[in-house]
Order: sequence, then C-alpha cells, then structure tokens
Amino acid sequence: MTNYFSSDFTLGILGGGQLGKMLLTETRKFDIATKVLDPSAEAPCRIGSNTFVQGSLTDFDTVYQFGKDVQVLTIEIENVNVDALEKLQAEGVQVYPTPQTIRQIQKQGCTKSNSMQQMVFLRLPLVYLSLLPICAQLLKQAR
Repeated sequence: MTNYFSSDFTLGILGGGQLGKMLLTETRKFDIATKVLDPSAEAPCRIGSNTFVQGSLTDFDTVYQFGKDVQVLTIEIENVNVDALEKLQAEGVQVYPTPQTIRQIQKQGCTKSNSMQQMVFLRLPLVYLSLLPICAQLLKQAR
C-alpha cells in the first residue's frame, strides 16, 4: 500500500489555476508533496506547490517529462496532451481521470462553461471528483 503522508509520494497536477490552488490547500493538510505544471509564470499555484514547473500542457515532451517523477497525476483543466498521459499510465503512473476519459471529454467538445455548469450542479470542483479513488485509499490508510 502506498504511503501518501509525509513520504516520497508526489502528486502531479496539470494546470495551476484556482482549482489547483484549492487542491493544494487540502494536500498541505496531509503533508502530501505536490508538483504543478502551468504555462503561466503567474499561475495561482506557483507559490503553494512544493515544485512549480512552467511549461505547455499540450506539448507531449513537456507533459511526459513532468509526469515521469510523480506517482499520481491529475488535471485541473482538460486541455492537456492525452498521448503523454497514456504513455505515463502505461509506465505505471496513476492518472486520474484516466487518459481515456480525458480524450472522451476532448472529443465531445466540452467547453469550460459546460465544466463549470457540472461543477455548480454537483457543488464539487471537477478536480476533486477525479481524486475520489485516492481519497478512499487515504482514508483507508489513516484508519
């Protein structure tokens, strides 16, 4: 079983906006190391993450290299390079939501307004939904 608390475990987050910042607030409570990739040097997550990397979310090599040294990788925005996520997943990195799900979202042409409507309806940020499997493991380990 993976030890997520105060360990060498690192959670990677693609996208460093407001949702990512909210996620970082929660990871700090559990002493979970985080690494964030965002194209903007002024991304809200640049200060709250353990490691901040500025780079393209849609460039294969950037996403692949970023994800090679994290154990779990999640997204804050759906506009990411899915091919790189598929390769990382094949190499053992846990990716939530799965690259197949992200590809389906991209194919359906989900817009940011659609995602926002879903989040308001569910009253839960989309990034948190993608982490439910991890949260279940964390709670089980804490007991």
